[in-house]
Amino acid sequence: MNHAKSEALMSAAKNVIPGGVNSPVRAYRTVGGTPPHIMRGDGAFVWDVDGNEYIDMVLSYGPLILGHCHTEVCQSLHHAVDTGTAFGAPTAGELGLANRITACFRSVEMVRLVNSGTEATMSALRLARAATGRDLFIKFEGCYHGHADPFLVQAGSGALTFGAPDSPGVPAATAEQTLIAPYNDLEAVQALFAEHEDRIAAVFVEPIAGNMGMVHPLPGFLEGLRAACDSAGSLLVFDEVMTGFRVSRGGYQDLTDVRPDLTTMGKVIGGGLPIGAYGGSRALMERISPAGDVYQAGTLSGNPLAVAAGDKTLEILAREGAYAKLEQAGAGLEKGLREVFESAGVPVTIPRTGSMMCVYLGADPIHRLGDVAKTNTELWVSFFRGMLEHGVILPPSPYEAWFLSTAHDANVVGRIVDAAEKSLSALV
Repeated sequence: MNHAKSEALMSAAKNVIPGGVNSPVRAYRTVGGTPPHIMRGDGAFVWDVDGNEYIDMVLSYGPLILGHCHTEVCQSLHHAVDTGTAFGAPTAGELGLANRITACFRSVEMVRLVNSGTEATMSALRLARAATGRDLFIKFEGCYHGHADPFLVQAGSGALTFGAPDSPGVPAATAEQTLIAPYNDLEAVQALFAEHEDRIAAVFVEPIAGNMGMVHPLPGFLEGLRAACDSAGSLLVFDEVMTGFRVSRGGYQDLTDVRPDLTTMGKVIGGGLPIGAYGGSRALMERISPAGDVYQAGTLSGNPLAVAAGDKTLEILAREGAYAKLEQAGAGLEKGLREVFESAGVPVTIPRTGSMMCVYLGADPIHRLGDVAKTNTELWVSFFRGMLEHGVILPPSPYEAWFLSTAHDANVVGRIVDAAEKSLSALV
């Protein structure tokens, strides 16, 4: 494939944008080469500035659950653009999107719209601290909750990719308020509660950890967190920025009996535009200004474009068959990839829930960050390069989840499996 135009753009971008990119993983430092500069997308496909076509397994890291340029979503956006992009005033669209979210998430009675997942998690932390009168909180190794200072301690995703889970610029006093436990290690959590007694405001957890690949909770883990929080008077916060409306209409919490006190969301609820949200019980959420005394604001929060795209996306997902189609695509791809890796004699572990999955090169079960670190990342990078050359663009890090959309039909899935077979044949 020719990448001359992408290379020229990347070279020019480095003069005015740090590293040439506006989010670190996009730089392709881990996988090598120059990132394709995408020009347009349609359905399951994207095209770069050099004219190369790719099947897209990134999907903007999860939001594009209907694929690129879905006709109805685009129509809603065009209408929103024609009527006004921002007002700094309430709109009926905000109410519509809030109603859809609260109707689907059983633990969410009220919701506040913000502009990103990072805003959602940092606001939820502020609310948890106000509600409990405590400062400390627990998070898990390899879980990423945005780039606010308190969460950049043993973070996942991009921080892991670059080997710097603790970012310079985070004050030591701030980091000291963040308590760390291994994911799926309930005993470690219980030990932290025992050590710090009544100082812990909340436990933040990705119910499926999607920022060290994709790690499922072990049986009893989330239930144990709920019990520990209840016993200590702390809040349990589910970060469903990635899993919300992705693994089911009601998020991962709809697939379990565990109900969090607060939930953070993003990605899918914006239909491809910047958005975030946090919500919970009426009693908790009425602490948020102007109803209550916990301040949080945003000039573009609930902006008409993101609300229009998100509301239409959730409306389409509510139609019969959408999640069945996503499950069919996910199951077909998982099966096909397992067969390809088995035929090539390459050990593989492929965790998946619906249209969210990951491919780890190794046979051992993946339960926490230490297990991910033991996988064959060197071979994974070679596999990534092969897939790119065969027209499939994956997230450029072994620590990122893969995503499918309703546009990934059986033909597209077959082409992904075929590309995997060709890529592996060149490596083994």
